[in-house]
Amino acid sequence: MRYLPLTDTNRREMLDVIGAGSIEDLFCDVPEAARLKGPLDLPNSVDEQTVETALRSLANKNLSPSNVPSFLGAGIYRHHIPAAVDHLIQRGEFLTAYTPYQPEVSQGTLQAMFEFQTQVTMLTGMEVANASLYDGATACAEAVLMAQRVTRRNKAILSGALHPHYREVTETSARFMGSNMIACAPDQNGDEDIISLIDEETACVVVQNPGFFGHVRDLSPLSEACHDKGALLVVIVTEIFSLGAVKSPGDMGADIVAAEGQSLGNSAGFGGPTVGLMAVRQKFLRQLPGRLVGQTVDADGRRGFVLTLSTREQHIRREKATSNICTNAGLCALAFTIHLSQLGEAGFTGIAKLNHARAVQLAERLSAVAGISILNDTFFNEFTIALPGPAAGVIDELAAKDLLGGVPVSRLYPSDSELENLLLVAATETTTDADMQALIDGLMEVLK
Repeated sequence: MRYLPLTDTNRREMLDVIGAGSIEDLFCDVPEAARLKGPLDLPNSVDEQTVETALRSLANKNLSPSNVPSFLGAGIYRHHIPAAVDHLIQRGEFLTAYTPYQPEVSQGTLQAMFEFQTQVTMLTGMEVANASLYDGATACAEAVLMAQRVTRRNKAILSGALHPHYREVTETSARFMGSNMIACAPDQNGDEDIISLIDEETACVVVQNPGFFGHVRDLSPLSEACHDKGALLVVIVTEIFSLGAVKSPGDMGADIVAAEGQSLGNSAGFGGPTVGLMAVRQKFLRQLPGRLVGQTVDADGRRGFVLTLSTREQHIRREKATSNICTNAGLCALAFTIHLSQLGEAGFTGIAKLNHARAVQLAERLSAVAGISILNDTFFNEFTIALPGPAAGVIDELAAKDLLGGVPVSRLYPSDSELENLLLVAATETTTDADMQALIDGLMEVLK
């Protein structure tokens, strides 16, 4: 085909140079079970209009939280996003997910990142923040690796309140770094005794607040226990709006904060794209992964911005790199910054209070439904309820009634039968009284 850039002769020459007998030999390290046995079952090429029609029909099969009452959470939350956010991030000066390779030329991009970092430090109560990471889960993994570099220890304790996806990503990263991961059992009651596990070999304790099951904790005693043993406290935040109502991780003694910033400026979008946040104590700055934008003045005394720290493998010798994450979620970080700038401190805390009030209202109404019990004494905008039977089936029946009733815990812990009756339910400022009534009515009908 005349549109393909390589000929058979070109391919043969390249294979000879690397010592491979055929193109198939290039895939010898891919397990046989993971390889396709033949072409994908897709139709032959068609015109663009036909493809759009087909994809639109598939998309219409989805049940969108924008169109029906939704109580989905579990790490991805639906909030109202001002129209100005999408308008501004689509400007040509900003519409890229990448850090410029000649960063000082792009003063506007660097200033946006600098403002983002400032906002993250203020929210988390920390001293330094980087210019974002991929998402909350990879930020969690990077936080553990950072703690191990700082302490020169390889043991990490993962709380049972940590989101299971975050745990899995962290364990995957750690497996190839020789790390010792101690993962606690799911903490659905919010009463785990993690302090007793800390010893002189512990690099860090990783705990989420509010936890995966919704519990809000004062982490100050845990911080003291970590520091008594020379370990670091890593705090994970999956719902950034909680920091408008809950004491900041920095004020509780956290050493590293890794968070998901999706709630600000970024729609749920079927789970992505999202933006990872990381903030640390000043003394750990040199071990911070990613990159950091600083403020300075030029030769004429004018304010300017520079890429002060960049510890990724593309910028320095690979063996000196603290991370192999090769970009930052720049566009999502910009959306975060624009949204938070529009809200201001009063707007941010106001929405946080509204989220909590909506969740309290929902919990009170659900507790009056026969067969339902609330597991949480404390929560922000998400909590766990126990149903009389498996939650997954109930959610399927509610979905058939055009209602997204929450996330069954069994979806994230499929092998733990003790959790199959549990359901995570989230309420935000987008949740209306009519939405709540729809959920109550739907549950009463399904559970009768």
